Amino acid sequence: MSDLMVKLQSIDDKAMLSITARDNPAIVCDYFPPVGTGKGYTSLELMMASFGSCVSTTLLTVLRHRKKKVVDGISTEVEGTVREVHPKALEHILLRLNIKAKDLTEAEVREMLLVLEDELCPVWAMIKGNVTVSVEVEIS
Repeated sequence: MSDLMVKLQSIDDKAMLSITARDNPAIVCDYFPPVGTGKGYTSLELMMASFGSCVSTTLLTVLRHRKKKVVDGISTEVEGTVREVHPKALEHILLRLNIKAKDLTEAEVREMLLVLEDELCPVWAMIKGNVTVSVEVEIS
């Protein structure tokens, strides 16, 4: 098992943080005013981005390499519903996948999504049981 490290450093007098991992460019995390300035991603937006990227990269890898499908690309949108009470956690995520592939069916994608949810996507494994996930699939 490999270890990961992410470094966070405060960069203003409110709630803004600079976040780095490995040698990648920094991203900025913040919170809505008046707590923060609103000039960076919120923690929940980063969580949604992490989930969307985990599903997208894993799905592309499985379809292209295991299933030998020709996939020209994927476009993913992640929409989250936040609880009304504190902690204001995500209670539902709607994942919209638009996959560019000529020899792929929605049934094949749905089958692979079950494998991702149960076995391959670590972010999905972390939110499973805590956040309801719905997926819309479009193949073009």
